[in-house]
Amino acid sequence: MADRDEEFEELRPLLFSIAYRILGSVSEAEDAVQDTWLRYAGSGIRPASAKAFLSAVVTRISVDVLRSARHRREAYLGPWLPEPLLSDPYQDPERAAELADSVSTAALLLLERLSPLERAAFVLREVFGFGFAEVAASLGRSEPACRQLVARARRHMDDGRRRFEADRRECDELAVRFFDAFREGAVDDLLQFLAADVQLVGDAGGKAPQWGRGLIVGARNVAAMLSALAEPFARIGGVVEPHQVNGQPGAIFRDAAGRVVNTWTLDIADGQIVAIRAVVNPDKLRHVGPVADAWAVVRETTEARKTDAGA
Repeated sequence: MADRDEEFEELRPLLFSIAYRILGSVSEAEDAVQDTWLRYAGSGIRPASAKAFLSAVVTRISVDVLRSARHRREAYLGPWLPEPLLSDPYQDPERAAELADSVSTAALLLLERLSPLERAAFVLREVFGFGFAEVAASLGRSEPACRQLVARARRHMDDGRRRFEADRRECDELAVRFFDAFREGAVDDLLQFLAADVQLVGDAGGKAPQWGRGLIVGARNVAAMLSALAEPFARIGGVVEPHQVNGQPGAIFRDAAGRVVNTWTLDIADGQIVAIRAVVNPDKLRHVGPVADAWAVVRETTEARKTDAGA
């Protein structure tokens, strides 16, 4: 049993990473991995390849969870975004590019367009490099059927993909300058970083304050919103902590007590920010740390703005 425990723990990072890319949810991925362990521990099976066996189990569980989650997401209030991932536990130097690209918020949103089977087949084959025989065993489909699933998924992904800046260092440097400008709160300073059609997307799920319908479009509109929030948020002790989120430049916003208010990811193309995606729903932030009362933060920020206006 000890050998089995050790074997599973060695594979846990891979299993979580597969499940997260299929589900777009940290909590659901963790549950899928735990369910995989329970099935493995209780089966008495000693497979020839623990990696192949456990990957197949976690994939099947994740596909089943995704099918039921689809109905909840269709009824979700406002924009839906994946749960933020601060670090990917699975590392493979030979597939570093595929792993990094597939965990970005933009890629996860593209994966949402696929059927559960297409998504799972794409993740196993294109992200983790599984052979088609392994994909077929995981999905309970023939190899030709899995080749078709991957081909369809690849077309959908390529059709929806926007070209993002490849140079990580340049993206990180732009993000640093952008967050410096955000802290200053000057509209003109912010505008230089924003693409003309930039989108500010917020996922509150009806459980936290939200602007409009959760979407603001256009550089001038986005800059004005950010400028209005920056200074009063800082005045109430709010902190913007630059941080990689889903492998992208981003930030964790914290209240004066250090609790998480929201997370941001920045999509960058051609040297400009084309999307800012904010996760505000507290249910999606609990794994990041203690969560703030976003309603209270907004009230305090609003009062600080009124004080500024009356000064």
